[in-house]
Amino acid sequence: MSKLTNDQIRQNVRGRYQKIAVKKVEAASSCCASADSCCDSPADFDAISAKLGYSSEDLAAAPEGANLGLGCGNPQAIAELQAGEHVLDLGSGGGFDCFLASRQVGEQGHVIGVDMTPEMISRARDNAIKGKFNNTEFRLGEIENLPVADNSVHVIISNCVINLSPDKQQVFREAYRVLQPGGRLAISDIVTTAELPPEIKNDLDELYSGCISGASSIANVELMLQESGFTEISIEPKDESRTFIKDWVPGANVDQYIVSAVIKARK
Repeated sequence: MSKLTNDQIRQNVRGRYQKIAVKKVEAASSCCASADSCCDSPADFDAISAKLGYSSEDLAAAPEGANLGLGCGNPQAIAELQAGEHVLDLGSGGGFDCFLASRQVGEQGHVIGVDMTPEMISRARDNAIKGKFNNTEFRLGEIENLPVADNSVHVIISNCVINLSPDKQQVFREAYRVLQPGGRLAISDIVTTAELPPEIKNDLDELYSGCISGASSIANVELMLQESGFTEISIEPKDESRTFIKDWVPGANVDQYIVSAVIKARK
C-alpha cells in the first residue's frame, strides 16, 4: 500500500473509534459489526464481553464506561501477568484491559495504554481517575510508532487492534523494541483462515475498520513475528469465535474467512 493509502486507512479507523468514544452508551457491537449495529446499554457491552471470555469479576472491576464491548478475545486470560510487571496495551480504547491488568500487577507494577484516538485517550484518563487507578497511564500515539522507551515493558497485550494497522510488520518491530529481553507478547487478534473475497478485502470504509478486511493469515503473522526477532511463537485459532464473528456483518458469512486467535511470542 502507498503511504497515502496507509494514511487514509488510519484516518478511517480513527474516525470510526472516535464516534464510539464520544457516545455515552452506544458502540459498535463486539470488535466489528457495521456502524448501524449498535448496542443500547452498558449491559449489552457486558454480554458481548462475556462471550469474548471475560468473567463477571472482570466486568465488575473496571469503571463504568471503560468497557465498550470491543475486542475478539480476552488477553488477560493468556498474559499470565505477575505482580510488579510493566504492561503495555496496544490500542487501549476506553482502558478496560488496562484496568484489569492494573489489578493484576499491583501498586508496584505499571500499565501504559496507547491509542491513536484523542477521544479514547480522554475517556480512558477520565475512567482512570474515577477508578483511582494510580498505576495506569494513557498515551496518545500510533502503534506503528510507540511513545514508549526501548526495553521498558515486560508484557504487551492487545485486543483485536493490530489487524487494523496498515503496516503490521512495523507494529511487531515496535513491540519487539519496547519489550525487555525475555519480555512477552500476549494478544488476541483476527486472522484469516481462507482467502478473503474481493468485495470484503476491498471494503475499507466498513470492513477494514471493522476488524475484517485487514486481517492477515496465520502464516503471515508468524513470518512477521519471526522477522521482527520474536521466538517461541504460538498462534492458536479459536474456532468457537465464529459464533460471535458471524454476527459482525449479518448475512456476509465473514466467519467463513476469519477467526479470532491467541497469539503469543517472546523477545
